Amino acid sequence: MGANMEQLVANTILQGFDAMYGRFLDVTAGAQHRFEQCDWPSVQLALKQRINFYDHHVGLVTQQINAMIGGRNYIKRAFLMAVKAEYVTLLDNYPRYDIAESFFNSVYCRIFEHRNIDREKLFVCSSQDGRIPTYPTPLTRTYAATAGIYDMVERLIDDTLFTRHWEDKYRDIKRVTHAIQDHLRSTFTPCTQIELIREPFYRNKGCYLIGKLTTELGTHPFILPLMNHPEKGLYIDACIMNQDEVSKIFGFARSYFMVYAPAPAALVRFLRGLLPNKTKAELYTAIGCQKHGKTELYRQFLRHLEKSDDQFVTAPGIKGMVMTVFTLPSYDFVFKIIKDKFAPPKDVTHQVVKEKYRLVKEHDRVGRMADTLEYRNFTFTKDRFSDELLQELLEVAPSIVKVHGNEVSIKHLYMERRMTPLNIYMDTANEDDLAIAVNEYALALKQLAAANIFPGDMLFKNFGVSRHKRVIFYDYDEISYMTEMNFREIPPPRFPEDEMSAEPWYSIGQFDVFPEEFSTFLLTNQRIRKLFMQNHKELFEAAYWRKLQSNINAGHYEDVYPYSELERFK
Repeated sequence: MGANMEQLVANTILQGFDAMYGRFLDVTAGAQHRFEQCDWPSVQLALKQRINFYDHHVGLVTQQINAMIGGRNYIKRAFLMAVKAEYVTLLDNYPRYDIAESFFNSVYCRIFEHRNIDREKLFVCSSQDGRIPTYPTPLTRTYAATAGIYDMVERLIDDTLFTRHWEDKYRDIKRVTHAIQDHLRSTFTPCTQIELIREPFYRNKGCYLIGKLTTELGTHPFILPLMNHPEKGLYIDACIMNQDEVSKIFGFARSYFMVYAPAPAALVRFLRGLLPNKTKAELYTAIGCQKHGKTELYRQFLRHLEKSDDQFVTAPGIKGMVMTVFTLPSYDFVFKIIKDKFAPPKDVTHQVVKEKYRLVKEHDRVGRMADTLEYRNFTFTKDRFSDELLQELLEVAPSIVKVHGNEVSIKHLYMERRMTPLNIYMDTANEDDLAIAVNEYALALKQLAAANIFPGDMLFKNFGVSRHKRVIFYDYDEISYMTEMNFREIPPPRFPEDEMSAEPWYSIGQFDVFPEEFSTFLLTNQRIRKLFMQNHKELFEAAYWRKLQSNINAGHYEDVYPYSELERFK
């Protein structure tokens, strides 16, 4: 193989990436139209389409390279290293080098079917050493408060490019002005300017204007969530300047934003200034570049291993029948693998479990389902595993867990943010925290159902509690669409003996659900039962669930706000 072929392969990969990212930006650019038209079904479709572009184009490039050079050349290390070197040259001054490096890794892994993985042949570390590319257009727009806050906010709103009419623009300008004044009153420092990202962020039914507010003492995050009423028009729902609320908006249990980002690294750098507690991995994922988010998470994981010496152990909580979960105590993520065999009554296959996790990735997670990042042929050093954990992994999943010398290789796993299992949290919670947890759990069920998701296994152990005390679902092997389920009341007994029988006296179909039975396995604790019955007893009524189904079938999409109700304008 000559140098021309090495250049050709490198160019083919980058051209394939450009084609993918071009389609990614095209779909993203349509977000404003979908928002202004209140075309919520198309919003959900666009989310799924954009996620699938990546794997589709990796497959196309892989086919091209297979046709160009054939498998016999793949084993030649010199050729593979030369292709990477040519690719690095192509990335000089390239605005999307970060995502392009991840695309290269994906093509390489697809060609070798995740074998022959060699860190030197991949971009485990970036070739650009954190270079921030020049944005093709100014990333932000700055508004000075020289003529007062009201004038500054008015100019900011007038610069938005929405074609939809406002419900009451001047009412909203006054509300935002008062919110800024209230927020700064305790600091006794005037606002000097707002720096706003030019491109709006879209997600589900909302649009977000995102930037930072500057005073003489420092900066504050600044977010204006916009909503669109089908008849009344646009309105500003809140003015968010609280760091915790901003963090929730970018939370790991929410769908990815649609924001036009021709140079993602520059956008992520700006966002990190607003959200210092968010990692690059989280922010890349939040703006829809989840494959590169996966790369950044892996890099973050490697850095953590270098700075720590604790061992992987089984994650706390009740062991699952489908997945085994382990973690590093000093690390904020868990690792989940699918067992080879499932204990009764679980009746699913490995492929079905993977499809359930894929469904969650592509669906509106409404802040109630944890995002997961999928890895193949993930390797660890053996001495970082406790003996008990390694023995367990080899027993429950020998087909995907292998030990080679001092290396543990896992063929397929998921990484997911670590949370406190809800059942453990409830056992030690005080009265106030328990009331919050029960309410959060009930809201999680209701919001998931409104988004057309039925969890299936609703036990508390399948939910976690985040640092913001939000209850989030994370066990997806029994998840289904609400529209697939048949919610029924239990028929009355035919004879007195029916109630004493070990078997039900009525037929039960595959998709039948009897909500009145939920209390049997959820409300064994009297404290929890009391809280449920005070505020959420409708969850145990089949009619309530059927009503939610009818809303979904009628095309009604619930409003789910990623910030506190207290932040909303009244």
